[in-house]
This record gives sequence, structure tokens and C-alpha cells, in this order.
Amino acid sequence: MDKEKMKEEIMEALETVEDPELHIDIVNLGLVYGVDIDDEGNVKVTMTLTAMGCPLAGMINEMVDTAVKSVDGVKDVEVNIVWNPPWSKDRMSRYAKMALGIH
Repeated sequence: MDKEKMKEEIMEALETVEDPELHIDIVNLGLVYGVDIDDEGNVKVTMTLTAMGCPLAGMINEMVDTAVKSVDGVKDVEVNIVWNPPWSKDRMSRYAKMALGIH
């Protein structure tokens, strides 16, 4: 198993997960902090949300789980939501900033 290739595929899969309120994917929003893969194909996605207490956290969690499991070789997924470092608009890609009208 090529972990780098798998990580690329996981990041591509995560680009299909949109924030339900902003309608931009979680990768371009800068919400994904890291993806770790062990030798058995267990994946840990470390990410944050745009706001603490986000009412859609459960839904986003499920969408991340489903997207990552769609990648060949993934055995299990753990979604680790963290609040440190806190998310800010600076983490967003140029695409996300343009889509939301932030300069």
C-alpha cells in the first residue's frame, strides 16, 4: 500500500464533502488539518469545524467517514475533531475565499 497515493486519494474524496451552510468543500475551507494512515489501512482524519457547537457536526462527521471509506484500501476511519489551532478564514484556499467573496 502506497500511503502517499492513498493520502492523495483521501484528500480528493474529502473534497466531495461540503460544509452544508457554506456549500464549499472542507478541504478548500481549510478544515482538514491532517490525514494519518497506519499499516493496516486505518485512517485518522484530524479536522475542525468553522464554529464550536456546530449543529451539523454529526452530519459532517458521517460525510467524512463515508468519503474516506470510498477510497480503496481504507479499512476503518476515525474522525478527530479538534479546536486547537482554531479555524480562521486564513486557512481557506484562494478558491474558497473567492467563492465566498472574501479578499
